[in-house]
Amino acid sequence: MAPRRIHITGASGSGTTTLGRVLAVETGALHLDTDDFYWLPTDPPFREKRPVPDRLALLEAALGRADRWVLTGSLIGWGDPLIPRFDLAVFLHIPPELRLERLQAREVERYGAEALAPGGAMHVTYHAFLDWAEAYDVGTRVGRNLEAHNAWLARLPCPVLRIEGDTTVEERVRRVLSFRILEGRAWRG
Repeated sequence: MAPRRIHITGASGSGTTTLGRVLAVETGALHLDTDDFYWLPTDPPFREKRPVPDRLALLEAALGRADRWVLTGSLIGWGDPLIPRFDLAVFLHIPPELRLERLQAREVERYGAEALAPGGAMHVTYHAFLDWAEAYDVGTRVGRNLEAHNAWLARLPCPVLRIEGDTTVEERVRRVLSFRILEGRAWRG
């Protein structure tokens, strides 16, 4: 049986949201992203964290509305009560240089080159974000980093599918859709 409740995680810029959106369309699942629950709506976005109990309550309610869902993003440090809901966790890891290139392009698309340039409204925030993102692989920051992610994944009771390297979205979807759960055991087709 194919997994019905999938959590996709990885570093910022690894492609979790992109894979989640495509996978949700392919399977008719609801797609949810942790950022929509983690952050309060602000302009510009990603400024104020929502209190953990509120995040969990909103996310629990959203997950309860669908039998099949794909949840993307990171739950490290706050989302452990949701772990029993997962049929499968997918961990994406790509080379740090490629991930940072993707993040830079995403931020330019999101805010515009002018806002990110020296003197621009988002310049300081942009560079702080890139510094934060770069520290993921070397483990120099507290919270979400590669070491913490691996430790968190090792504690999950569900199967974990690791997809490493610069693979296409189509290849990632194929790997997830070929994953089967048989009588409580994982089988990769």
